[in-house]
Amino acid sequence: MSVAWHREGGAIWSAIGAGAVAIFEGNSTGTNWKGYYNTGLLDAFARGRTARSNDLPETAKYFVLHGRWMQERYHGRYYAKAQNLARRLTAAYDEALKECDLLVMPTLAMKAPPLPTSRTRDEYFVRAYEMIGNTAQFDVTGHPAMNVPCGKSAGLPIGMMLVGRIGEDTTVLRAADAFDQSK
Repeated sequence: MSVAWHREGGAIWSAIGAGAVAIFEGNSTGTNWKGYYNTGLLDAFARGRTARSNDLPETAKYFVLHGRWMQERYHGRYYAKAQNLARRLTAAYDEALKECDLLVMPTLAMKAPPLPTSRTRDEYFVRAYEMIGNTAQFDVTGHPAMNVPCGKSAGLPIGMMLVGRIGEDTTVLRAADAFDQSK
């Protein structure tokens, strides 16, 4: 089975992630949510963010800088477009999941690389973002998805991604457990 929108999911995720800088700058809260705001968590996040921002992973720093630049340059336009496209992405997976209980795919769209002993910043980003081609989509759509270790190739792990219908997390968990028990 093929989900045509799958390949677009990474770009949609990237634009939404860059737009989510408001959550970071809002000390973990964002705005306009009608639920409970934990002010203690907000205070703790703000203290950590201001005192130890250099301790954040390079990818988090990049997203904050990229998100701020996107907001200043495009005023939220691409965040809004990505949110609009996210509905189509979600609908495409929903349509595929009408025909089956789960989607199964490789977690990585490539063979797992060995962990480097050292790397440049450019290598760090390449390695980080080449790993999300089959995973970022589900951060956007909300479909429950889980990596299940399923084998090795030349001593390196192979992961099987199980994706279920929204709200059917237990189906994914039961399938992962059944696979694990079958080994």
